[in-house]
Amino acid sequence: MRKLFYFFVLLFALTGTLSAQELQAKVTIMADKVGPQTDKKIFGTLQTALNTFMNNRKWTKENFQPNEKIVCNFLLNITQSFDNNLFQASLTVQAARPVYNSTYESPLINFIDENVMFRYIEFQPIEFNENRVAGNNDPIASNLTAILAYYAYLIIALDFDSFSLRGGDPYFQKVQNIVNNAPDARDVSGWKAFDGQRNRYWLMDNLTNSRYTLVHDAMYSYYRLGLDNMYENETEGRNAVLNTLNLFTNVNTDNPNTMIVPFFFQGKSTELIKIFKKSAPDERSRALELLTRLDITNSNNYKQGLK
Repeated sequence: MRKLFYFFVLLFALTGTLSAQELQAKVTIMADKVGPQTDKKIFGTLQTALNTFMNNRKWTKENFQPNEKIVCNFLLNITQSFDNNLFQASLTVQAARPVYNSTYESPLINFIDENVMFRYIEFQPIEFNENRVAGNNDPIASNLTAILAYYAYLIIALDFDSFSLRGGDPYFQKVQNIVNNAPDARDVSGWKAFDGQRNRYWLMDNLTNSRYTLVHDAMYSYYRLGLDNMYENETEGRNAVLNTLNLFTNVNTDNPNTMIVPFFFQGKSTELIKIFKKSAPDERSRALELLTRLDITNSNNYKQGLK
C-alpha cells in the first residue's frame, strides 16, 4: 500500500534498495473464434511473451515491495484472423486496489477495449519504446504493445491517484504520450478523437484535460478518504463516498456524456450498494438518487438494493 509513499521512495533511494516491478499481471489469450486455418500454437507463444513483457518490465522509477504490486488481468480475445499474421481482438482490462485494514480489493478498472488490431509472427520480440511508440516500420505490429503499455501506465496512474491527491499525474502523462505518438495505420483505431466516443483517446482526454479536474478529487475521495476509512470510522468513510458521488454529479452536469463517469462506475455497483445499505434513510435516499443518474446501466440494481 502506498500509504507512506513519498517517505519510502526517499528511504529506498537513500539505502539503494532494489526496486521491484509494479504489476502482478496475468495475460490470457482466448482464440475460440479463430478458424482452423490458423495454427493456435502461436497464441500460446504470444501469451507467454506478453506475460513476461507485462511483469518483467519496470514501468516507473518508483520502488514497489512484492506485496505492493498491483494485481491486474488482461484477457485478449482474438475474434478474427487475416492474411499476413494480422489479428483482430478485444481486450478486457481489470485491476484492483487493496482497502486499508481489510482483505477486500476494490476495482480500479474494469473495461473492455473493442479495437485491438495487431500483427504477430511467432517468436518475434515483444518490445515497447516510449520514445518510439509506433515502432520503426510496421505500426500494426507495434499496436498491441502500445495498447498494453497504455493500460499498464493507466492502471499505475489510477492506483497512485487513489492513494494521494493527483498522485497519478506523472503516469497519466505517460499515457498521454502514448496517445500522442500512437501507431497510425488504416486498420488501427481507438487512438483518435474521430474513432468514436468511447475509446483510448477520450478516456485519456477525460483524465488529463483541466475541464475534468474534479475526477481526480473524486478518485482520492472514494478510495483514500472513503474506503480506507471504513474500518476505523464507517460514517466518515461513507460520507467521503457520498462526496465522491456529488463530485461526479458536478462533472456530469458540466460535461454531459463524458466517458470517465461510466468508466469509473463499471464494476462498482455491488460495492456501492453494500456501502450505503446501512445508511440512515435520508443518506440512503440521496445515494440512490445520485447513483441512478450516474450509473444508469445499474439503476435497477440500486433501486432493489437501496430501497
